[in-house]
Amino acid sequence: MIALAADYLLFELPDGATVPYSSANITIELSGDTAALFDSEFVRHAANAVFHYFRYELKRQSVSAAEFAGALEKVLSGFIACTRPTHGDYRRLAVLESDLQPLADEWGKDCELFFFSRLRAELRRQLRQTPCVVRFRGLRPCVKRLIGARRWSRRCRQLEEEIVDYLRQCLRAELREAEFAMVVE
Repeated sequence: MIALAADYLLFELPDGATVPYSSANITIELSGDTAALFDSEFVRHAANAVFHYFRYELKRQSVSAAEFAGALEKVLSGFIACTRPTHGDYRRLAVLESDLQPLADEWGKDCELFFFSRLRAELRRQLRQTPCVVRFRGLRPCVKRLIGARRWSRRCRQLEEEIVDYLRQCLRAELREAEFAMVVE
């Protein structure tokens, strides 16, 4: 038997066949009212998160297509809860975005301490606006800038995890009445 690559999952199809897919190979198509709520990039990131959950959090090597679709539906339905119908249509999700790379550029290489305090201030600024989704993008370029690395390394991966953990800790420290989601990409 051939070993499965670390970044692949075996998808069990309804006919009993299994097909290996990486997160980049997965294509999602939404229909009906749901398709109007989300742009394709948002759905792609949600699918990547579900893939990551099964592969790395649960350490699974295979998943049924129905189970994957159900998990993705659950994730997307959590975002739909933030929308309110108006005249039979849905308004766009209140998504607030921040780019992490300019935050890193403010201080430059080896200034992680200043970066973390600025990151918390940015998170608080976004939370004051009561969004449904808080999105931080540019994590990898930000990490490489803070470390001064040209290529991704183990040290980069460690700082990336520290930033995500820090954001989680900040969220736990902030008392929030309204529910929202945070995306870090």
